[in-house]
Amino acid sequence: VGPARRRELYALADLCTTLLGPPPEAAAPEQAAALLDGLLTPALLLAPALRAERIADFTVLRVNARFRDPLGRPREALEGASLLETYPVACAAGLLDRLLRAYETGVPSTAERVRLAFREHGPAVPAAVLLSVVPLGNRLLLCWQLDDDREEDERIALLRQAQRLARVAGFEERPAEGRIRWSDGLYELYGLPQGAPPVPLDRLARHTHPDDRPAIRRLLDTVRHHHRTASAVVRLDRPDGTHRFTRVIAEPVVDEAGRLVAVRGAYHDVSAQHWTEVALGATRERLADSEQESAERAQLALRLQQAILPAAPPPLGVTGLHAAVRYRPAAQRDRVGGDWYDVLVLPDRRVLLAVGDVAGHGVGAATGMVALRHALRGLAVTGAGPGRLLEWANTVALREPGQVTATAVCVLLDPLGGELHWARAGHLPPIRFGSDGAQVLSLPHGVLLGALEDAEYEERTARLDPGDVLLLYTDGLVERRDRPVEESVEELIEAAGAPGPDLEQYLDRLLELSPADTDDDTCLIAVQTE
Repeated sequence: VGPARRRELYALADLCTTLLGPPPEAAAPEQAAALLDGLLTPALLLAPALRAERIADFTVLRVNARFRDPLGRPREALEGASLLETYPVACAAGLLDRLLRAYETGVPSTAERVRLAFREHGPAVPAAVLLSVVPLGNRLLLCWQLDDDREEDERIALLRQAQRLARVAGFEERPAEGRIRWSDGLYELYGLPQGAPPVPLDRLARHTHPDDRPAIRRLLDTVRHHHRTASAVVRLDRPDGTHRFTRVIAEPVVDEAGRLVAVRGAYHDVSAQHWTEVALGATRERLADSEQESAERAQLALRLQQAILPAAPPPLGVTGLHAAVRYRPAAQRDRVGGDWYDVLVLPDRRVLLAVGDVAGHGVGAATGMVALRHALRGLAVTGAGPGRLLEWANTVALREPGQVTATAVCVLLDPLGGELHWARAGHLPPIRFGSDGAQVLSLPHGVLLGALEDAEYEERTARLDPGDVLLLYTDGLVERRDRPVEESVEELIEAAGAPGPDLEQYLDRLLELSPADTDDDTCLIAVQTE
């Protein structure tokens, strides 16, 4: 409903209130409950709580089916609870004062848009709320509706899409209440129909390979007795006889007294990654005894890299952009590198541009590179900015086996306005070529992925005018042992000259003139606006 129609509805409701008159002095409990359940608006029924003969709080008597708790708690956890204890931050911000004023004066308050904040154990979550308070005898009817429901639904849809792409599903268990919540993806992962009883962590071992049970016991002991986050990779058995290699991550939630009140976590289907590692391992073993081991390993590396990195960017014609990419493997061709790049048109028509370099070589580096590249791809559809995307990628790097470290630069480009937002994680900055020549974008703060647990990544903005070119690259293009990398960048850009209309030819020229002597992989992306 739009703002104009909403105002009309509220005006009509005020007229009906005037015609029908004030509510009775004491509404029967069953009448109040029936009224609450019949409302189309999310609402709560409250009763005053007296302390020293003064009203100091309210008790939540009943919650109707349309009410959604901003912190995701079920109605069973709210009914019978103290309003001050349930929403302490919101009450301190003025919610309690509004309720006391309506109760003491008996005058209802019409819908008013207010900004409140909600917090359970973590940081406060802000929300815009439409509040209406109606006295019902010795009770209060609190109509409460999030003002950004449509935007919230869109964010939830994007999050579900990201979870589906990344093959991640979440859960929450509250042992004291005997309650378990699953996201939809967990039913699919277990091979269970929607609506089937969720499987608690205590029974996870019954659904896995017997050899995985010691790892599950360690996970449960770490979470429930030591109150620390833990993870384990298990083989999840499905009813159809197949199994999925799954990483289970569990996080304890404790109250102020240190008691465990909930366990939250996620299941991540890593079957594709596992079978890739198995295939690579088997291939390497077969090559070990071959007389042509060196040549075959070189061919394997090239094919693997080509399978991971596309030879050409996706079509960008509808965005008004033209892009070209290049990948140059290291001179030691038997090594699988960790350099990667990505060009992806997002649902909102923005374009994701990214390059990165995972430390090391071999299958481990390639596995970490695949995890980071696909994590950014899946998470980018949420609409988050590049700084937030790198924070999530940092979490992925820290949770990968062996704790992957990598540099990366992430750009979100709006083709219509030419505005771009970008962030970096220890990586070389992009270069913009315009009518005023080449300009290295100023460096925002951002440490390596996988270096710090709570790393934050600063965002910067820039603009591409029609005809401008943006260049992203890895350090294999310019790194030398005998000089600073900034000097090599200036030397190469000066030698290569302006890009011109043929980006493919320009990238080939950059590779040909590259002054690098470190025998490292190189990735390049060039994007030009029309």
